[in-house]
Amino acid sequence: MKIKHLTAIVAFLMTTLVFCQDKQITLEEIWSGQFRTEGMQALHSMANGKQYSVLNFNRQNRTSTIDIYDYVTLEKVKTLVSSADIAEIQGFFDYKFNSDESKLILTTQSQPVFRRSTLGEYYIYDIATKKVTKVSDQLVQEPTLSPDGTKIAYGFENNLYVKDLTSGTVEQITTDGEKNKIINGITDWVYEEEFSFVRAFDWSADSKQIAFIRFDETDVPEFSMDVYGSELYPTQHVFKYPKAGEANSKVSLHLYNVTSKKLEELKVNKTYKDFYIPRLEWTNEANVLSVQYMNRHQNELDLWMFNTKTMDAKKVLAEKDKAYIDVTFNLTFLKDNSFIWTSELDGFNHIYHYNKDGKLINQVTTGDWEVTDYYGFNEKANTIYFQSTENGSINRDVYSIKLNGKNKKRLTQKTGTNSASFSADFTYFINTFSNANTPQQYTLHRAKTGELLKKIIDNKALAEQLEDYMISEKEFSTISVNGNALNMWTIKPKDFDATKQYPLFMYQYSGPGSQQVANRWNGANDYWYQMLAQEGYIVVCIDGRGTGFKGADFKKVTQNELGKYEVEDQIEAAKQLGERNYIDASRIGIWGWSYGGFMSSNALFKGNDVFKMAIAVAPVTSWRFYDSIYTERYMTTPQENASGYDDNSPINHVDKLKGDFLLIHGSGDDNVHVQNTMRMVEALIQADKQFEWMIYPDKNHGIYGGNTRLHLYKKMTNFIHSTLGDSSKASKN
Repeated sequence: MKIKHLTAIVAFLMTTLVFCQDKQITLEEIWSGQFRTEGMQALHSMANGKQYSVLNFNRQNRTSTIDIYDYVTLEKVKTLVSSADIAEIQGFFDYKFNSDESKLILTTQSQPVFRRSTLGEYYIYDIATKKVTKVSDQLVQEPTLSPDGTKIAYGFENNLYVKDLTSGTVEQITTDGEKNKIINGITDWVYEEEFSFVRAFDWSADSKQIAFIRFDETDVPEFSMDVYGSELYPTQHVFKYPKAGEANSKVSLHLYNVTSKKLEELKVNKTYKDFYIPRLEWTNEANVLSVQYMNRHQNELDLWMFNTKTMDAKKVLAEKDKAYIDVTFNLTFLKDNSFIWTSELDGFNHIYHYNKDGKLINQVTTGDWEVTDYYGFNEKANTIYFQSTENGSINRDVYSIKLNGKNKKRLTQKTGTNSASFSADFTYFINTFSNANTPQQYTLHRAKTGELLKKIIDNKALAEQLEDYMISEKEFSTISVNGNALNMWTIKPKDFDATKQYPLFMYQYSGPGSQQVANRWNGANDYWYQMLAQEGYIVVCIDGRGTGFKGADFKKVTQNELGKYEVEDQIEAAKQLGERNYIDASRIGIWGWSYGGFMSSNALFKGNDVFKMAIAVAPVTSWRFYDSIYTERYMTTPQENASGYDDNSPINHVDKLKGDFLLIHGSGDDNVHVQNTMRMVEALIQADKQFEWMIYPDKNHGIYGGNTRLHLYKKMTNFIHSTLGDSSKASKN
């Protein structure tokens, strides 16, 4: 009897173990944050180089704290500020130091404007006196403390203001700001979206001058979106949006002297027609301002130095490219005002060192690989720190190198995606590492050698949690397509049997310089792909021509013909994969979002003998509908390149549709307007093509909020089941 009882227990335990390892991922788990990783929020290295600060939030008592930790021990040294000790505020969710770390800007409320811009309520916290000062009773933009901590500048209703923190007086610097006409010191929509910055003003090192860009949007055409909301009548959101070939904002550079109250325009001694000012930054010299000017085609970039004392301007660097030049945030001025610059001059993105007059001192890094991030320069050790793809284009490692280009060291050892946050004096760095099999790990290292000193966060609990699930390996490989070895990842069902045939579901984004095939930990979509693999699909992602981190020639081959070579690569790759014995060539689908939706639409139409179905989320359907800066960077204008715009836009190929097509968009998308989908729908109707579509009311380009993401992914999953797989698996709820 005892033996039988023991046997039953063992059988039960074995069954339980197998069951645990066979747990299936659900959409509800994915979009409820079940698989969220733990991180370090708002990490900031203190100026002493020995400590760092992190924003912590106590969910039990609902308090926010900025806590100081010691690099060596990783122990908390003190709490710098707690919302529990500040009567004026209930809590804060972000913070920013001034340059000498005597004051903090605390963000207590914010509401989004566009992708990067917000209107917010801010308070200044004086660390020595613990005094709290509200920046403004209004919701303002981009509050920035002067380097000496005595004043704060910010944007409000398209004008710039400066508040004196001693007297409390507020001075309005500009007065001509007006919605949809003039913006001072804050970028317009297209600059924010495509040049990736919002604050278009900067304090000089001595806190006596503010330089800013003024945007005259008067001639920019307006775009109008209906906002349906919950009231009886909808409202309209009207904003300036320059589509390809249309008028841009007229930009000008201005200088405000805080002492004399003088406001004047700064001009260069070169006539630019229809130009951009994508960057401005004061150098280490209080009277020398650096400004980057770029032509509309974005294949010429000039770096100018303004001496605001003599009012002279000197062009110190001029770059030209046969296609386009990427604008970066990597410009760094050294003590002697020589500067670090990154460029694709030799065909790969590398680091260069120029003297203050723009004469090349030396190319610091070189090789058939890309510098993907620049971390900074250690003056004392004469050393630059950077991230690169030298260990393979799907991987990232952290390196150091002397300013003269010698003594390069790899500071990270694990293969995957490594990134670094250095201490202010470059003694230490906190490395964030992950790969396809390892969730984010935060570790402390010695910057000089890369030596591991301590583990900080390892997300071990998440890794253990996932052991209960049917997780398939993400397999990395290359596939030879149209003369190129393209990076690819594959997720197969856990119980994959090479003697069986499976439907193939392809994902891609494919935009210029992008990368989806990367050796890093899961995003939400990766869990969705695992779920689909559980349900019998093979999921594949391929980075075709035009994507990034394999050199300028590979990236820029799509110039003037977006959607030609990228689509050819996806179609040919699908054909090759369909020839594999374990893939059912009659059940191949493809999907993508934004540029990826543009691609999946084209792939289904042009590859109608290869793809059975496609899902396009928030797609560009004609480049004529998209913004000037992004589109013209790769296509010039439609007036110059009509065939490039029209030949590869899916809206012009709807007559080729044979398979199943699901089109999805948010009606409140300020980026890729729902106009794209509406025009596509009309074209499909007139071509007498049947299709499915879904509009999410008032949702932006990200299509999220409340239950939206869960609904969206149920919609897509059901469509996949009904077109490629087992329709009985479709959820009705």
